[in-house]
Amino acid sequence: QVQLVEFGGGLVQAGGSLRLSCSFSRRTAITYTMGWFLQVLVEEREFVAAISWNGGRTSVADSVKGRFTISRDVATDTVYLHMDSLKPEDTAIYYCAAREGDNPSDSYRMYRHWGQGTQVTVSS
Repeated sequence: QVQLVEFGGGLVQAGGSLRLSCSFSRRTAITYTMGWFLQVLVEEREFVAAISWNGGRTSVADSVKGRFTISRDVATDTVYLHMDSLKPEDTAIYYCAAREGDNPSDSYRMYRHWGQGTQVTVSS
């Protein structure tokens, strides 16, 4: 079984920072690419960042490049999204996701497992 649980969402002023955490329970014999996606209302989920299982390969959306950083701690099965210089347009529900294999993808359709999401609200 695979279970993803996000933490760290909340309200922050523009220019502030947040760190989202994703606790990941998995079968140890299987490697997963981990990703973060955002969703506003009922729009399609948009790619934010992804990281290979060992952290050696990362991908970040152009819209957050230079501000957001994805990292992971394999020992604790935790993935982080460090968000700096937050803007009101970053306001969304952020979802942690996982897909089998070790090839980061920017398509939400490629991710099989999803967390429940955590709300991030950035005020002006």
